[in-house]
Amino acid sequence: MHIDQQIVKNTRLIKESAKKLGFDFVGISKAAFLEEEAPKLESWLNNNMHGKMAYLANHFDKRLDPSKLVPGAKSVISLMCNYYPSKNLNNKTGYKIAKYAYGEDYHFVIKKKLKSLLKIIHDEIGEVEGRVFVDSAPVMERQWAAKSGLGWIGKNSLLLNKGSGSFFFLAEVIIDLELQEDGPVKDYCGTCTRCIDACPTDAIPAPFVVDGSKCISYFTIELKDELPSQYSNKFKDWIFGCDICQDVCPWNRFSKPHQTLEFNPHSDLEKMDKESWHDLTEDVFRALFKKSAVKRTKFEGLKRNIKFVNATN
Repeated sequence: MHIDQQIVKNTRLIKESAKKLGFDFVGISKAAFLEEEAPKLESWLNNNMHGKMAYLANHFDKRLDPSKLVPGAKSVISLMCNYYPSKNLNNKTGYKIAKYAYGEDYHFVIKKKLKSLLKIIHDEIGEVEGRVFVDSAPVMERQWAAKSGLGWIGKNSLLLNKGSGSFFFLAEVIIDLELQEDGPVKDYCGTCTRCIDACPTDAIPAPFVVDGSKCISYFTIELKDELPSQYSNKFKDWIFGCDICQDVCPWNRFSKPHQTLEFNPHSDLEKMDKESWHDLTEDVFRALFKKSAVKRTKFEGLKRNIKFVNATN
């Protein structure tokens, strides 16, 4: 078989297999140095927009060069998995948690799917060197997803898909196999500034730039210190993460409920109200968030967030 046809065949196999595993969108880009991103990343770090997330300053070269993660890397397969819920719990539970954390921790759910995809590649194509990534390594996932045509990076720095919005988990498989590339799509944000205008902590100082050190998600998840008093009255009842810049985005009117059982909320989470949050014990926390990303903030962190939001209401 002619090499070009083999590349086409392999690409089709990977895309079809990914869809069968439950990924909503699959795109492919050439594994090359992210030249345009290097100065942007450097400037972002130099302006301390990563706050106390020191890990974001590590592995600068690996973030920009996929061959430092997978020697001989030829292709980056970008995948999207919808997590938009059928019910918005934040309208009824008193305090708010980000929609991505309603169900089981996406790291484990998606990594399992990625490993299955890599196994299919090995079984069907042969010896291919590759690694899977889901938000746990120095990979610029939004930039790779944009390069592979899955959407464009919006003014809130999130990947936006014209037909489905932004409530997606992103993941990658980097392999040393040549595949058919997908080109990028155009930016459809236009003159809209809803995400910038809606952010209560002014964490989007300019279009396409998010100051992570001012983001409610950063404060409620990453920051281990005392919450800064200058942001009292700014959290809008968010106690884990924040969806404000996504909720106001016009493209999210096209969001459709996900079909992944693991992302459905724990039945007791739907019953929570403000009183239940205030009375939360460590045992209930462990039961409620046993498999959830909310575990990242730990029981003490969640209680700190609830106390801060309650005191400033």
